[in-house]
Amino acid sequence: MSPGRIALYITLSVISLLMVVPFVWMVITSLKSPVEIASQDAGLLPGSWQFSNYVDAFRAAPFATYARNSFIIAISHTVLNVLVASMAGYALARIRFRGSEVIFYLFIAALMIPTYTKVLPEFLIVRFMPLAGGNDILGQGGSGWLDTWWALIIPGAVTPFAVFLFRQFYLDLPVELEEAARLDGLGEFRIYARIMTPQVKPALTTVALLTFESSWNNFLWPLLVTRTDSLRVIQVGLSVFKTENGTQWHFLMAGTTLATLPMVLLFLIGQRYFVQGFATAGLK
Repeated sequence: MSPGRIALYITLSVISLLMVVPFVWMVITSLKSPVEIASQDAGLLPGSWQFSNYVDAFRAAPFATYARNSFIIAISHTVLNVLVASMAGYALARIRFRGSEVIFYLFIAALMIPTYTKVLPEFLIVRFMPLAGGNDILGQGGSGWLDTWWALIIPGAVTPFAVFLFRQFYLDLPVELEEAARLDGLGEFRIYARIMTPQVKPALTTVALLTFESSWNNFLWPLLVTRTDSLRVIQVGLSVFKTENGTQWHFLMAGTTLATLPMVLLFLIGQRYFVQGFATAGLK
């Protein structure tokens, strides 16, 4: 084995260790007692394994409701983003129409806008949505979409990155597939749905995983647009363990571990397509 490859393996091992250590610390801390966490003489592993922390964390807050809300929002975003972005990507890649290049460059420009700079404009749109939440036609007099499912689902439904990724994949498909489908009499939508889209499974999986992960871990937007427990998500729900009297670290780490599990499982299931999707997106 060459010295360069040995150095590469050592570097990758160190980076992997740095990535894993916070997760291991989180799980170990979730199994310690509050006294043990606060003690400076405590060892790395728990003296007594407190598996009851997970049960007590569930009792301390309506986590079942929070998890249900997060799941509904993440699934809605995933379905809408995959469906709408794939249609937009297909149109930009395979259909020639005036202004398509300009529209594509606008999507590229949208990728450069930092997420947090869009929060205030999106909040104002949601707050002053006409004819919603008691608002009149000018968006005055009520609360708009605030504290509703619309505010949680619609603003994050489609992302410019998903449109860009789908366009790159559709560009790689051979034109013979499309021409053969037209000779068989298929319309544009059936070519998109039955011929071309089944060929871009890595893009579908990548967009679905990224969208679900982003939606599941979103904290700021649900915190801004909701005020009732029945619409709060699991990331916002974790904040109940941080009070004026201090942080309940054993409950917080137990809740965080449970909130992380769905994303770890999803990545393990779809990691092959996930890596392939990113690798292929950079070809064109």
